[in-house]
Amino acid sequence: MPTITTRRTLVCAGLLLLAHTAAAAPCDFTSPKTGAPNAKQLHILLVGASGMIGSRVLSEATSRGHCVIAASRNPDKIKAGPNVKAIKLDATDKDALTTEAKKADVIVSATSPRGGGDPAQEAQAVSDAEIAAAKATGKRLLVVGGAGSLNTPEGKAVVDTLPAQYQGEARAMRGVLDALAASDTDWTFFSPAMSIRPGQRTGKYRLGTTTMLYDAQKKSAISAEDFAHALVNELEKPAHRKSQMTIAY
Repeated sequence: MPTITTRRTLVCAGLLLLAHTAAAAPCDFTSPKTGAPNAKQLHILLVGASGMIGSRVLSEATSRGHCVIAASRNPDKIKAGPNVKAIKLDATDKDALTTEAKKADVIVSATSPRGGGDPAQEAQAVSDAEIAAAKATGKRLLVVGGAGSLNTPEGKAVVDTLPAQYQGEARAMRGVLDALAASDTDWTFFSPAMSIRPGQRTGKYRLGTTTMLYDAQKKSAISAEDFAHALVNELEKPAHRKSQMTIAY
């Protein structure tokens, strides 16, 4: 007969096995997703999955066992993995977005209006398609925004403080925020710090809402890895629905 210690060991081992089995559940990228999302394994439609931020969101999400439909105009640049389905997708194609959104719990947009044309027109075309897809499917939409959409601690619009060459994209993304706020979708607009670049994943940062955050040295910065960490946290435990959020060290 096993001792009490042995029985406890067997029970713990069984629980660990069940937890591992749940985390390793296979991803179904074909069936429509209905009902409430399972925070332990979300199905995420990630638009812009090959970019600097999108690729890190992809890595962060899949490292937690989530399933990602990774969309890009260049799917060959998307990092492959067991929880990843890379697809070619034009972010302005409302019908294609809607089709893929039906298979997901949430839509994440990590694109920027840098196609070489009018930033405002590019940003509007993408946001119109994504808002339409979110509305048609009833799925949550999280958009990676820009720091220019924030306010300074003094209440001034950050976009008005930027050099002229950066104002086009900043105002374009501000237009996306305005479009989300005017929609009846379940949205979140996540603005990074003024400086975001590849770095370390520390898991230590501050979150805010509409005002840019600065550290003790008056710097506003975040690594793309920590931004992705906070973004996936927000997907798992929504705390900024129908609102803007930001991040910095």
